[in-house]
Amino acid sequence: MAKKFPLNPKHPERTCWGCDKYCPANALQCGNGSGRTQHPAELLGEDWYQWGDWGIVDDNAPMEKDEHLSQEQARDAKHDGTDHA
Repeated sequence: MAKKFPLNPKHPERTCWGCDKYCPANALQCGNGSGRTQHPAELLGEDWYQWGDWGIVDDNAPMEKDEHLSQEQARDAKHDGTDHA
């Protein structure tokens, strides 16, 4: 099972975000010889998860009932191939 992905970590520059290992930036375990993968917040800003289709919902954000239903319908449509919109 994958670890929960942090939305806005305090020091994202200290970690490689390329896989579920979340290695320290100075001790990469992947062995591919490349540099560390940046966290999306470093590239796109603190509200990165609110734009696009990341499939991430902020558990702390208040959600309207209609918004919750439309997200469930969108998720269900992806799984069964139908369009509920």
